[in-house]
Amino acid sequence: MPTTQARPEKRSIMRPVNRFLERWVPSALTFAIVLTLIVAVLAMTLTQTSPVDVVKGWGDGLAGLLAFMTQMCLILLLGYMLANTRPVQKLLRALARVPRSAAMSYVFVFVVAAVASLITWGLGLIVGTLLAREIAVQARERGMKVHFPLLVAAGYSGFVVWHMGYSGSGPLTAATPGSFLESSLGGEVIPVSQTTFSSWNMLAALGVIVVCALLFFVIRPRTDDPVYELPAHVGSETADEMDDEVVTPADRIDASRALTLVLGLALVAYLVIHFVQGGTLTLDIVNWSFLALILLLVRNPFELIHLTKRAASNVGEILVQFPLYAGILGIMASSGLIQLFSDAFVSIATPTTFGVLALLSAGIVNFFVPSGGGQFAVQGPIMLDAANQLGVDPSIAIMAVAYGDQWTNMIQPFWALPVLAIAGLKMRDILGYTFVTLLGSGAVMAAVLLVVSL
Repeated sequence: MPTTQARPEKRSIMRPVNRFLERWVPSALTFAIVLTLIVAVLAMTLTQTSPVDVVKGWGDGLAGLLAFMTQMCLILLLGYMLANTRPVQKLLRALARVPRSAAMSYVFVFVVAAVASLITWGLGLIVGTLLAREIAVQARERGMKVHFPLLVAAGYSGFVVWHMGYSGSGPLTAATPGSFLESSLGGEVIPVSQTTFSSWNMLAALGVIVVCALLFFVIRPRTDDPVYELPAHVGSETADEMDDEVVTPADRIDASRALTLVLGLALVAYLVIHFVQGGTLTLDIVNWSFLALILLLVRNPFELIHLTKRAASNVGEILVQFPLYAGILGIMASSGLIQLFSDAFVSIATPTTFGVLALLSAGIVNFFVPSGGGQFAVQGPIMLDAANQLGVDPSIAIMAVAYGDQWTNMIQPFWALPVLAIAGLKMRDILGYTFVTLLGSGAVMAAVLLVVSL
């Protein structure tokens, strides 16, 4: 936890909440373990699943996210490397100079992260966190006090709109011929013009950004409030800290820019071919885009190796937690808990309330299956079938599940792991602020779903 200043008499309105969370909220790893036990108990009490079946479903599921885990680790590794290349550091420093006050810093970080998340969720996660850190570094140099956990929370909160944007897995899946949702859509596809790029979804995204930006302005620490500033040693590292000497012919090869440049250009050519031939944005394409930029921006393999060593230290903790969440998904799927939760909400739904109830249902399921693609695989067909029975437009069902998935990410630590690793914070340090984001964004999304269902 960053260092704190002496506590004055006046306090932020968030201070009591933060003190409670600091004392009672466990680490993200403990959260995953406890959640596993809760899901196991629910499966045995609410369904006909035996303890043996629970253990088998859990064990079979542990390996279910290995490919996804690798993709996520690469996003964190490559995103951190990209952000620490000299050109990107210059860009971040330039952006960090835009806000001239602590109050505007929180709003600025949130808005930039939200816009980046609408482009692609991986970019939003990494850019928001690193911009928060850079603003904290510059504020420290200028003698301006900013509350680092709130900056990081603002950066992570931008993620609350990711499923409304270009990389939203639900809408993209529904628009893809041959996807697992096609049978639930009667053999048809739903173009993104009816989901992602519908006027009501774009207005919802704008509304969430405006409301949450205002909330960050309101809950900011006041002038006399205690703040947790960035530790003195953080942000002092630079890409210039390389001590590789060029002595041998092999060293001269490692110091040559030609190798990384050629490989980077080859990867760019692949990406161009991929999109020209109708390819879509996927996790892999996001990672290869990051890697291509890194290869083009570094000076030589020496710098690439140096950046990799620095970035690797941020990956460790999530390697343990991803299999735990995969095991939770295994229990949920094998026991039928997901169907049970979804049916409970849908059974009381009307065509008007379906969207809001589907949002709540997806938000709850997201606690146990915090992967957007994974959640759509198990919950998407259920909600589309329910929408069909109630005569609800399937695009509303798709976006309601998408909204619920992104909504409770604000209090589910799964996606915050790379953010917290880069920032050096715990989930409890930002949870009070991201809970405010949960309330504000949820109100906007629920209101939009009600209006479009009328």
